[in-house]
Amino acid sequence: MTGRLPRVAVVGLGAMGSRLAHNLCARGYSVRVANRSPEPVQRLVAAGATAAGSPAEAAAKADVVLVAVRDDAASEQVWLDPATGIAAAAAPGTTAVELSTLSPGWIRRLAAAADAAGLRFLEAPMIGSRPQAEAGALVHLAGGPADVLTDVRAVLEVSASRIHHVGAYGAAATLKLIVNASLATQVATAAELLRVLRSTDLDHGESLRILTELPVTSPALARAIGVMSTGDFSPNFPVHLVAKDLDYLAALAEDVGVQTPMARTALDGYRRAESNGLGAADLTAIAAGFDPPEALGR
Repeated sequence: MTGRLPRVAVVGLGAMGSRLAHNLCARGYSVRVANRSPEPVQRLVAAGATAAGSPAEAAAKADVVLVAVRDDAASEQVWLDPATGIAAAAAPGTTAVELSTLSPGWIRRLAAAADAAGLRFLEAPMIGSRPQAEAGALVHLAGGPADVLTDVRAVLEVSASRIHHVGAYGAAATLKLIVNASLATQVATAAELLRVLRSTDLDHGESLRILTELPVTSPALARAIGVMSTGDFSPNFPVHLVAKDLDYLAALAEDVGVQTPMARTALDGYRRAESNGLGAADLTAIAAGFDPPEALGR
């Protein structure tokens, strides 16, 4: 890769992958993209990317492969499918980066499979959402060899302002699940307390102003409280992904013998929101998810 920008493949063009690919195109990288549905591919081609028909085709001539998909099952298919997977087509020595929020156990199995295929593997799940990706302000938690991170850092920094190397394979996945569970449980608790507030004779607007300005309220929670007060649940971190991450966190906690009653209670709330038709809405929609679908006009 000396003397030129690395050729990058981006597989999985959801909310995050599409923005990363767009940022790379804007910086002059040669980008090949693959996605299960064609519409995001077409939009990226218009931005300067090259379309690939499969993950394997995208990765075949890449120096760096970035993957951003929904869950463990999607990751396994993208990387290890014998006909269309990345591992079967990427050249030995290719740097392979899994950006998705996945279970630590799967990351360790995937790292072993990538190593067997001769790939230089790194996990680097993202902290942040659509606005941070667009602003180049994501945070990556990296797990795996430090030298692999060194070699791919410039590519990741196109969309990120900070990268933390947190340990061996699975370490970043573990910390990312803890981060997401921390946010999800705070939002679930705030949704519950706002229902209490609305049932009192307090001045709701003034109470919300005070709540969002207190030192105990993080900026992320203050934003969530504001969104829940307006009812605009345009997705940044969708309910169905929150539920998936809390599921993974609960399984991880069980594996290490730790009880997580708060996270499990929050998971029940997000599952209820999902069953009420709010799976694609922002996690703040848990504020509406307590109500039956007919009360929401759905």
